[in-house]
Amino acid sequence: MASLDRREFLLGSTAALAAGSSAGAQTSKQLSRRPGYGAAATLWDLQADARLGEAISRYCTQVVPVLELKWPMLRPDPHTFAFERADAILDFARRNDLTMRGHTLAWYHDIPDWTTQIKETKAAERAFVDHISTVVAYYKDKLTSWDVVNEPIPDNPRKITDRRDCYWSSMLGERWIPLAFRTAAAADPFVKLAINEYDIESAKDSFIAKRAAYRNLIRDLLDQGVPLHAVGLQSHLHAELEIDKDGLAAFVAEMRSWGLEILVTELDVDDQKLPGDPAQRDAIVAKRVDDLLTAITASGPLNSILSWGISDRYSWINGTFKRPDKQPNRPLPLDGSFQPKPLMDVISKFAKAA
Repeated sequence: MASLDRREFLLGSTAALAAGSSAGAQTSKQLSRRPGYGAAATLWDLQADARLGEAISRYCTQVVPVLELKWPMLRPDPHTFAFERADAILDFARRNDLTMRGHTLAWYHDIPDWTTQIKETKAAERAFVDHISTVVAYYKDKLTSWDVVNEPIPDNPRKITDRRDCYWSSMLGERWIPLAFRTAAAADPFVKLAINEYDIESAKDSFIAKRAAYRNLIRDLLDQGVPLHAVGLQSHLHAELEIDKDGLAAFVAEMRSWGLEILVTELDVDDQKLPGDPAQRDAIVAKRVDDLLTAITASGPLNSILSWGISDRYSWINGTFKRPDKQPNRPLPLDGSFQPKPLMDVISKFAKAA
């Protein structure tokens, strides 16, 4: 881990680059910004490559930490809240006139080992509530929104009432999700609280089943009076799958009729199954995202579009989904050299229409 002094120096240098050294640079930045568009980043990558911070400052109005607000990094042990790394990204955001959102307070996948060693229900609940209330209170009035519960639906639900099994459900039962939202709302009554899920955008049977289960959970939470304000569509798209435009549009329209805002929270496109030609892949990727955003905006404007990274150079997809031809995936709006691709034009079009 880099020292805080080095961190501050590097992020300060990034901010200076983004701000520019002349009036012309300022004008260029203002013209290039995409209202309502943001990107995820890690502090490590921001420190390592000044081009990343410069790109986020140029194209974005918001940022979200990839790792720095998740349990393992914030809670190395039961007695420690390590806010320094997330604070550094918030500092970067403020230096560059960006907002920041929070990701994530409760997730089945990524929790530190010390939590799973808790075997008593009351102790598990105390740890759960203490974490959420402390973190949300610490960032009160500093963030625009929180992904409170992340990925609560299993990948292949057999019925609409299916929920993903996890440590928190095993210890707290079905009430763990309402408890997370109520705890967050008590700590900051004004921050926007979202639920977040992936693989609901296409017409594949598992996607349709997952969308139905997601709908059922959201309806159930609202019926219980849970303070839920927004529905997150992660939108980790599979380029070979067409968007279920009618089904997605109907889902979004129903969410809006329930008074909920729609957020695209983690947009990127896995192109591992597309042909090798980069230009052909870029065109298909842009079309998939255009179809996605067209469906989402059919019932109203979309105020927030976040991609999971901004440059292909720093995408999780290239480390996870390898193409058979060994070429890198091209999942994000900027290529590995930070040059814009057709996907950026699509994002710009919908962000500017918000």
